[in-house]
Amino acid sequence: MLVELQKGLVLQPGTFNAVVAPEAVAISMINSNADLQRYLFLFIGGNYSRILSGVHRTATNFDVQRAFTAHQLFTCLTTASHTFIFIEHDATLYDGAWDMITPIAGALLEISRESTVILYSPTPDRAFRALIRDASRVYFLSVPEELKNRHSHSHTHWHLLPASPNRNQKTLDSWFGVRD
Repeated sequence: MLVELQKGLVLQPGTFNAVVAPEAVAISMINSNADLQRYLFLFIGGNYSRILSGVHRTATNFDVQRAFTAHQLFTCLTTASHTFIFIEHDATLYDGAWDMITPIAGALLEISRESTVILYSPTPDRAFRALIRDASRVYFLSVPEELKNRHSHSHTHWHLLPASPNRNQKTLDSWFGVRD
């Protein structure tokens, strides 16, 4: 199963992928990929989902699970048996449970041997960066032209702003979209 994040950017099966992208990009990635309809798809959200309400859930094989604590997220990951697993990162899960970062990162890596895993966040925070240390690939995506054009028709304007600078990062800048 190949999943195209954006034109020319394809995920390989059996990989742990981290994606930092605006919410519109994540929603479009899920909604516009017809191949996802053929596979068992698991969406795991936390206390609050920024993108789930925008995802078209017309496929019968689209499962949603919510994790309100880091321990519940760990359970969701260790019991998952889906082909494609999309986790919307929620930093609040690790408040008071920082010791769960290592087991959850290990679980993400373990399940990626059998499934294609995406850990998604609109911006990288401390917990996200700790979780993705062993990721197969890390993608920083911006808003593609066709989404910018689609939003400009609805009088929504996107601006690309620099994300919080990572003092240790030497080679890449990260960007995220903000709506007016």
